[in-house]
Amino acid sequence: MLQFFSKYKLFAIVLTMMSVVIISIIYSVLTPIEVLPIYQPSQVSAALVAQDIRHQKKYHTISDFSLTNQEGQTITQDTYDGKIYVADFFFTTCQTICPLMTSNMLELQDKLQDNPEVLLLSHTVMPEIDSVSQLKKYATQKKVNPTKWNLVTGSKQEIYNLARKQYLVAKETPGDPLGLVHTENFVLIDTQRRIRGFYDGTQTQEMDRILHDIDVLQNQAKKSIFFGLINY
Repeated sequence: MLQFFSKYKLFAIVLTMMSVVIISIIYSVLTPIEVLPIYQPSQVSAALVAQDIRHQKKYHTISDFSLTNQEGQTITQDTYDGKIYVADFFFTTCQTICPLMTSNMLELQDKLQDNPEVLLLSHTVMPEIDSVSQLKKYATQKKVNPTKWNLVTGSKQEIYNLARKQYLVAKETPGDPLGLVHTENFVLIDTQRRIRGFYDGTQTQEMDRILHDIDVLQNQAKKSIFFGLINY
């Protein structure tokens, strides 16, 4: 009897492993996958979107950009290529909602420190004040990690276009064609440059929602790779 079981031991092990794999595949297929919405300009408050794209209902992605961070480095779309990231708009001398937003972004920085696939990006809405040296001073005071979080400045035109034509999160300043009133919004961008979520950057509990949604995006990517290999 022992010789019989010994003879078929390898077969039993292989059969068990195959059963585990098959059960796992069936479970993955039957388990609903949580999917985040993909936001388009037409779905966002018109006050936050440039007039010429308010009608757009599909294919919206974050366009190419070139900005300068607190280290004096050029930051482009390539810096965030293949990454999930959280973006917002602020200015260093803001005394209203910005301190809360910075505090919550710091929380994200700490909790995402060991996740190299996720980055942070903050744009100043007052580039005439927030020079590279000013951003560096602010970053040092707040303990911003430049490998995880870029504070960026650029021309007023580019910042305006990014805020109102790309991330869809700022209001116009009356009487100033390039003036911006930034909001408390944090924006979640996926690896394909699509907007997947808006969050109140002044609310601590909203950071948990961002972290959850980042997990959703990353798990969805893992499942896509897994099923791609199975299909292959």
